[in-house]
Amino acid sequence: MNDSVVSLPWLVIRQDDNGNRYRVGRYATRAEAQKIADSLDARGHKQLYWVERIGQHGEAARN
Repeated sequence: MNDSVVSLPWLVIRQDDNGNRYRVGRYATRAEAQKIADSLDARGHKQLYWVERIGQHGEAARN
């Protein structure tokens, strides 16, 4: 990997009431992603938020 490329392997995913899933953002660390997911979840909406890591081949693996 090139030093000028920033690795952002952690995703925050949101699922709405209809089961639609959206990427909220990408983050460098799991802790950073979890902090965002927790803050969004604390708003009290019915959406679900969770953290996933992007694998070597670009796919997300739910953690």
